[in-house]
Amino acid sequence: MDEELQKAKKLEDVPSLLLMTGDQVYADDVAGPMLHAIQCVIHQLGLYQEVLEGASLSHSKELTSVANAYYHRDELLPESEFNEDLTERFFGGVRKPVFTTANAGNHLISFAEVMAMYLLVWSPEPWAFVTSAEPVDDPDELARYRKEQAAIDEFRKSLPQAARAMANVSVYMIFDDHDVTDDWNLSALWETTAYEHPFSRRIIGNALLGYLLCQGWGNQPGNFGQLIEQCQRLFESSNGQHELDTAIQDDLIDQLFHFQHWHFSLPTSPRLVVLDTRTHRWRSEIRRSHPSGLMDWESLTDFQHEIMGEDAVVVVSPAPMFGVKLIEMIQRVFTFFGKPLLVDAENWMAHRGAASVLLNIFGHPRTPRHFVILSGDVHYSFAYDVRVRHKQNGPRVWQITSSGIKNEFPNALLEWLDRLNRWLFAPWSPLNWFTKRRRMWISPRLPEGREAGERLWNGAGIGDVRLDDEGAPTAIRQLDAGGGGTIFKQRAKDD
Repeated sequence: MDEELQKAKKLEDVPSLLLMTGDQVYADDVAGPMLHAIQCVIHQLGLYQEVLEGASLSHSKELTSVANAYYHRDELLPESEFNEDLTERFFGGVRKPVFTTANAGNHLISFAEVMAMYLLVWSPEPWAFVTSAEPVDDPDELARYRKEQAAIDEFRKSLPQAARAMANVSVYMIFDDHDVTDDWNLSALWETTAYEHPFSRRIIGNALLGYLLCQGWGNQPGNFGQLIEQCQRLFESSNGQHELDTAIQDDLIDQLFHFQHWHFSLPTSPRLVVLDTRTHRWRSEIRRSHPSGLMDWESLTDFQHEIMGEDAVVVVSPAPMFGVKLIEMIQRVFTFFGKPLLVDAENWMAHRGAASVLLNIFGHPRTPRHFVILSGDVHYSFAYDVRVRHKQNGPRVWQITSSGIKNEFPNALLEWLDRLNRWLFAPWSPLNWFTKRRRMWISPRLPEGREAGERLWNGAGIGDVRLDDEGAPTAIRQLDAGGGGTIFKQRAKDD
């Protein structure tokens, strides 16, 4: 299939192409029955174990024997001395959890757990090793476990069909935060806290190693030759003992943290460019706790060179380049008060430098005439038509967001945010001039079947985009997981 893709002159010539923009697995939010299944697979397949440093346990084998092994792993995860400044210390205390995820009770830790998770998510075969069990005693936890078990059983029923579908299409992926842990690299302070602790560093490294082997390697194999050789060396170091050599593992993880080619592009027409918005962050110059830019100046410059001179381009950005203004404003307010983690304040406009460079790219005379942006991350779906103000020959830009296959935004809250956004940021509103993208004219498409003028569609599913010969969208659909869906039709005359 990869050879067919390389030979294809147009995206429409590719038999089928599935792009997945992050969070293929949730390493930081694992159901109790899934964690039990993971341990069964590790035991039956004899997956590699490892020595752990800086933790209350010394070996990955202990993860199944420690007290409260289910729903209480947040107690195992590291804490760190945190003294950003006197104000933070006075109000926040001196010890903070390294990981900021709100659902760390079953956070994956070892490399074996990460690999078993990928096997169970993508293939029905390893489920043959999973036994029936309820490894919790607390009544509340048992009720939660049984509720999660029902959901896992439904997932398991449909997995053979999903695996068959995936086997017959070209699948390309790029990570986002939950493939590793929530808020991964959100700020310079987060990075410093996480990477300086040996236990959290190992957890992040194991998740990234799992991504390399199960996702990243398949995108453009030629970029990963040296890393794959290092993986082979690591696995051979066990010498039949099923325990990874600590020094080799740490060295490989260090190489993963400094790897520069997670992003990739495909030589189709229009060219497909997939961005890494997690490991090339533009750290805040104002304060280390403020959100980092999703890409630094060097990476944005390389991106511009990649697309310059093309007639059309399809860009995959895990987070939307053009999001909902009100939600971005709320994130900005929380950031001002020092709480960006509470609202996942990660958007392209959150960092002044990254926003400025990105918007300048759209204004460049050699930017592709047709510019399609495909995104996920936000747990609702929408489509925007975007133009550069006062520039008749500027590029035609489409922001198309489909998110996510499983998760949805709280419906009542999204309806209010959608309505308030239309009121506060109407075309005549002076608030538009306080946004960084005031140079852009943005017109939301209307989802068919809307009830009260909604621009946002709240339905778990998958996006379907069709392009014409010039690379412009001819159809933008959201196919809901429960059947049905919507079509994003004509533009509304907004902002």
